[in-house]
Amino acid sequence: MTKTEKLSNLIELRNGYLSITEAQELGISRTYVQEYISSNGFERVARGLYKASDVWTDDLYILALKNEKAVYSFDTALMLNGLTEREPTEIFVTVSRAYNASHLRSMGIVVNHVRDKWVDLGRTIAKTTYGNEVAVYDMERTICDMLRVKDKKDPQMFAYAIKEYAKSAKKNLPRLMKYAKEFGVEAELRQYMEVLL
Repeated sequence: MTKTEKLSNLIELRNGYLSITEAQELGISRTYVQEYISSNGFERVARGLYKASDVWTDDLYILALKNEKAVYSFDTALMLNGLTEREPTEIFVTVSRAYNASHLRSMGIVVNHVRDKWVDLGRTIAKTTYGNEVAVYDMERTICDMLRVKDKKDPQMFAYAIKEYAKSAKKNLPRLMKYAKEFGVEAELRQYMEVLL
């Protein structure tokens, strides 16, 4: 397989995006990648990350590619899981306590730090509005997270989310209760679910 074919495959895999680091991991020199980017009209979207000119800019996907340890959570996870009727005004991510997220905060991202054992609990993949896959918490983890901070959130947003979850054919009640127990919101969650189910 030629270098150009390798790059084409990588770009197809990433839905029109090209990471110089990933190309170098395939044994393609930085110089060759830069020449390819220039001759094919790619646009720079972040340090070391480019996109084809005919591809829509997907900010959630770009952020995910540059921060693989961050998981979309709270309001952003509600949107990605289809549990809200409005787009969040801020982007929310969760990382471990040891993760230095100052660069994310400087970009206006709302960062939530949790214990290491909770970072991957409920982690799954969802598609952005542009069809790109990103790491996000599943519906059950998102409901428990929102319940933990519901006093700081819009009550209508939480009410809508939990009603949508209760109606969803994809809901997993045993998983929801397992997470609720882990996060110490089991009793409160039971009250909501008894009314809705």
